[in-house]
Amino acid sequence: MAKNVHVIPHMHWDREWYFTTEESRILLVNNMEEILTRLETDEKYLYYMLDGQTAILEDYFAVKPENKERVKKLVQQGKLIIGPWYTQTDEMVVGGESIVRNLLYGIKDCHEFGEPMMIGYLPDSFGQSEKMPQILNGFDITRSIFWRGSSERHGTNKQNFYWEGIDGGRVLVHLLPLGYAIGKYLPENKNALEKRMSKYMPVLEHGAVNDEIALPNGHDQMPIQQNIYIIMDTLKEIYPDKNFFLSKYENIFEKLEKTPNLDTIKGELLDGKYMRVHRSIFSTRADLKSYNTRIENKLTNILEPLASIAHRLGFSYEHGLIEHIWKEIMKNHAHDSIGCCCSDKVHRQIQDRFFLAEDKTDELIKYYKRKITDAISCDITLDKLTVFNLLPYNREALIDAQIITKMKNFELIDETGKNYKFNVIKTEIVDAGLIDRQIVHYGDYDPFIRYYVNFIDTIPSMGYKTFLIKELTGEIEVLKSKNEQKIENEYFIISVNKNGSLDIKDKSSGISYNRTLIIEDGSDDGDEYDFSELEDDFVLTSKDVVADVEIKNLGLKSVIISKFSMDIPKDLDSRKAKICDSQIQIELNVTLSAKSKIIELEIDIDNCSKDHRVRLLIPQEIGTKFSISDNQFGSIKRPVIDEAMSIWEKEKWDERPDSIYPMLSYVSTDNKDGLAILTNSVREFEIIGEKFDTIAITLFRGIGFLGKENLYRRPGRPSGIKLETPDSQLIGKQHFSLALTTNSVNLANDAKEYLTPFVWYNKMPYNAMKLNDASFTLPYNFSMLNVLNKEFVLSVLKKAENKDGYILRAYQSSTNKIDTSLNGIEIMYETNLNEDKTSGQNKIVLEKNIVKSYFIK
Repeated sequence: MAKNVHVIPHMHWDREWYFTTEESRILLVNNMEEILTRLETDEKYLYYMLDGQTAILEDYFAVKPENKERVKKLVQQGKLIIGPWYTQTDEMVVGGESIVRNLLYGIKDCHEFGEPMMIGYLPDSFGQSEKMPQILNGFDITRSIFWRGSSERHGTNKQNFYWEGIDGGRVLVHLLPLGYAIGKYLPENKNALEKRMSKYMPVLEHGAVNDEIALPNGHDQMPIQQNIYIIMDTLKEIYPDKNFFLSKYENIFEKLEKTPNLDTIKGELLDGKYMRVHRSIFSTRADLKSYNTRIENKLTNILEPLASIAHRLGFSYEHGLIEHIWKEIMKNHAHDSIGCCCSDKVHRQIQDRFFLAEDKTDELIKYYKRKITDAISCDITLDKLTVFNLLPYNREALIDAQIITKMKNFELIDETGKNYKFNVIKTEIVDAGLIDRQIVHYGDYDPFIRYYVNFIDTIPSMGYKTFLIKELTGEIEVLKSKNEQKIENEYFIISVNKNGSLDIKDKSSGISYNRTLIIEDGSDDGDEYDFSELEDDFVLTSKDVVADVEIKNLGLKSVIISKFSMDIPKDLDSRKAKICDSQIQIELNVTLSAKSKIIELEIDIDNCSKDHRVRLLIPQEIGTKFSISDNQFGSIKRPVIDEAMSIWEKEKWDERPDSIYPMLSYVSTDNKDGLAILTNSVREFEIIGEKFDTIAITLFRGIGFLGKENLYRRPGRPSGIKLETPDSQLIGKQHFSLALTTNSVNLANDAKEYLTPFVWYNKMPYNAMKLNDASFTLPYNFSMLNVLNKEFVLSVLKKAENKDGYILRAYQSSTNKIDTSLNGIEIMYETNLNEDKTSGQNKIVLEKNIVKSYFIK
């Protein structure tokens, strides 16, 4: 029996949930004053843990800046325990760079006051990513605390063990077997306290590996328990053989690290046996999750590499603006916020943050493109089109750009006079006042023309190429679209069926994939936490619809536009009666470009029904036993059916272990052949079909409650609270960006190319906002660096936080080990994820699914 009970004073601080951030901030001001006063005036009250996240302090100091010194003194005394996170991050649908920045900025915030708590404290995240041990180790964190996702089938029934990632990383874990709130509002009454603890103490005892167990004394937004000494005295009376004392988790870990023969478990932890992990929360509020995906990709694939190029060329790297954007979206990465298991009011606040973050990202991207293009040599006084390649290798691909000018005709040349052929797809008139209001101020009302052009060229690695726009006489010819029966490029032949589905022939293998892109609609009697269909479901598909199909040949790219409607039930009552009394309108835009092995999909849906789930089905005609998808900095292989499906009811799991899983940018099967799906929006999939030969991508779920009780897939109490959330029905128009490609060992790089398109800037003599010229000129073409091995996957290129150089972070998922070097820049040494030097390695060596960071100069 464990002798020592560590009473851990804390508060679990959901910034928002069914209540808003502003509601919780009012409570925070109240609670913090009580906490600070108690720690300052009571020498025996040794510790208080501030939930492991510095966003609490940010929220607090926004309204109580005068208390910074009080907090700093208590942190430095070791009494107020802060960090290491910025927010309590989700681990399933949030990208690797987001999790890294969460720790990077959280630890940075802590150092303003003192030392952070170096424990990976995530007490309520809905499952544990197998990459988390590796990420934590990247910050020299070797200790972890969590609640959800583990069970004895992982290899231990203890609450303390070592947890390893599949390919790397190892942390010592203190599991919270009953959650973070078993010590909430402990009653003074001895009988009531004994009744409460009699439920918990046997569980804590059973899982103990030494004499130490933890009793977390706190709860959601709970104020400090002022009578805790009386409570501990009463506990001592109830359990005379035990010691009860105020403590901190560090003290428990110090004892654990001296405990021999601890169990080791490995891999992803997504079991909902003893606590719910909500395996289908990945698709709740698909609109907000798509927002997050898009912004993450813009930040890491476009903005930060572009800002690094700009800095290398002599411009300022705006750390403060970029950190501000990261923190804006990381406020939305808290488990409830990105899980979207919140009230409608909170979801509106989340949407506002995403809107602001994307606007800031887009404007900063535009700023850097402009600064670079404006400074390019003025030897030739022509308008410019500068195209940026933000991948670390030279890339030949289609350039889709827009040129705004008053010219009626022009050509594209480079600085040597070489001419480049291009297509004009369409034109449109642009009011002069939108270009520069000073033009119309002085009486020039002649409109500009926007030309949509495309052409193919090779753009230098991590750099740019400039095209000059030279006026010609006459009028430019606009390409006339040709109606086709199919579309084709070097890699695929694609034809469309009468129901709008596609037949795709892979030229390299000769394999045809028929009737892909079927829409499936079924019931959803679940809530914001979990999908759960009706027991007697009524599932419909688009197999028998008749689509209105148009195929356009636009020179260097072809587009299939397929529009159709599906008759579906309007709500659960109609679904139960199997009555189709509503419609859903669907438009699929399929684009195939020259030189590209990626088939781009833009899907628009106008939803008028409630309580249903809509999925996109991609039949493979090849059965499989495993899916392959990406997680943070690598890939993960999962079974298409969880073996616990046969025992979950008998063992009374908290939720059914369906094989509905998250991805970040791609999913495929473990077959050599087949189609893979890439995403820049939704991140949930399931492998379905009698032979498990179909990938189902959840486009969206419409549900009307935050929490509901007694679901078909999740029996028992509601998760959260039963609160109506009509906005989560997603009535109205929804948009999704996906892509198809063939399966390959280098799928991670295919996804990276899809998510890192060429970006461009059109320089003309006018701008709505003026900037002074740079004091230097830039070349017409530039490459910052070049990687020689294309199996290398760039995670990010950014300026180092505190050094005059750059951080290059990379991984690979295609082979056991690769090594490569960089041209154009010097590798100084390897760093950890906190950007501290770890070795003098001056060559890039990447083992499979292991992230590495390098300081380059």
